[in-house]
Amino acid sequence: MTTPTLRTQVLVVGAGPTGAILALELAHHGVPCLVVERAVTPPRHPGLDRLSAQAMDLLRRLGLADLIRKYATDPGEPAGVEWRTRLDDDPVLVAPRPAAGEPDTCIAAADLSRRLRDELRGHPLIELREGWTFTGLRIEADGAVASLLDIHGGTRHTVTARHLVGCDGGQSTVRRCLEVPMENLGHPAAHCSVFFRSADPRLPAGDRARATVVIGGVTTVTRGDGDGWVAHLPVRAEEPMGTDPVAMLRGRLGSGLDVLEVLGVAQWDDALAVAAAYRRGPVFLAGEAAHPFHPSGELADTSLADAVDLGWKLAAEINGWAGPALLDSYETERRPGALIDRELLARGLETRRRFARLNTAGAAPELLAGLLRQEGHRADAVGLPARHATSAVVWHAGAPARAAVRPGVRAPDVRLDGGTALADRFGPQLTLVDLTSDAAGAALAAAALGRGIPVAHLPVPDPAVRAAWDTPLALIRPDRHVAWCAAAAPHNWHAVLDLVSGQTT
Repeated sequence: MTTPTLRTQVLVVGAGPTGAILALELAHHGVPCLVVERAVTPPRHPGLDRLSAQAMDLLRRLGLADLIRKYATDPGEPAGVEWRTRLDDDPVLVAPRPAAGEPDTCIAAADLSRRLRDELRGHPLIELREGWTFTGLRIEADGAVASLLDIHGGTRHTVTARHLVGCDGGQSTVRRCLEVPMENLGHPAAHCSVFFRSADPRLPAGDRARATVVIGGVTTVTRGDGDGWVAHLPVRAEEPMGTDPVAMLRGRLGSGLDVLEVLGVAQWDDALAVAAAYRRGPVFLAGEAAHPFHPSGELADTSLADAVDLGWKLAAEINGWAGPALLDSYETERRPGALIDRELLARGLETRRRFARLNTAGAAPELLAGLLRQEGHRADAVGLPARHATSAVVWHAGAPARAAVRPGVRAPDVRLDGGTALADRFGPQLTLVDLTSDAAGAALAAAALGRGIPVAHLPVPDPAVRAAWDTPLALIRPDRHVAWCAAAAPHNWHAVLDLVSGQTT
């Protein structure tokens, strides 16, 4: 049976973390949406999602930070990466983690999906349809038409949307409908991840934050919950995957491992693919639909930042103050970040491959340690802060090149004298931070509002901010990036507004 056509401003396909954050970002700007999810219950994946301090800052804008921390594992003290030849051997090298910055927040992947989905159900601007499978797509001049199947009764639905976003994971049906090819980095090799519980004393204490032990060719990472671990194993072509995960673990680690329980097994490859395009007309890809990096969840920042970036730009277009260049900038700003993350992941994978090959060949520990020191980076480094240095919707002219506050970078995170974060005082859309002595930004904000561009004026007399911010006027986007900054009010303010709102490039 087919029902009457449904209509929505934005159709989000997939209610995982990326789709959920996208929907909540749209709602944050007053834009309703329809979210469809083929699963009727949240996933039970035993993995862990790792959110950096910058990701938590974006979630705090949506009122989600306290919820995430409530169900997060205790971050503890940052642990280093241990490199060993065998489980019984002493480390050949312990690479410390950088101590600067706030620790990552880790939360069980299933908990994150469940809590975010609960937020969708309770929001008046979000309609969540679970058990609805996306089956087809047609692009028209004024939007997209999607075909969906309700698995509860076999009912077929048609949805017309001004915009459609595929947040449906690495095997994205939306991406296949768009016929967007994936660009792989090299030849993918098969891997198996085994999630397990172990109190084996040869492993570091499992409650240490992000303790990572590379043993030969196996990378083991603590889940931060006391005795939970995940081991990532390269798998040879002739080797069956997951038939006996405990035997596989013990065989690879070179000694008997005390495994209390196997929580799950996942298969993946290290293709490190990035979609050739993030957009086809009114249809967009976000999260793992655009860059299915594995093992998934090791750092969720890239996907969540996709959702926030696309969400506020879609809202700006729907709310009528954005020109076409703003939506165009979603791909030109976000795809380069995914390519950088891919290179960092590839470098870490290659370091582990070299270590495994030399270890198998019998290289001496001091030689292995020398190799690792020459690499000069963390084995799991990924998620560098995005910098939109060439963005077409960021005003670069006349800005200082080496200032802390400059176009295209994230605004510095500063605490006010009372302990409140400066970012918590930003408006939901654009914010003009004003450190001038005569509140010169007030007239600029008023001029923007007169054109329908939502700019909140934020005068800041706080000495702590004045000490950290070296540019008196800065226009901050919802994703915390600086769109424009200057020492004084410009004579061409309307040209600045045209560019940062995407009305001219």
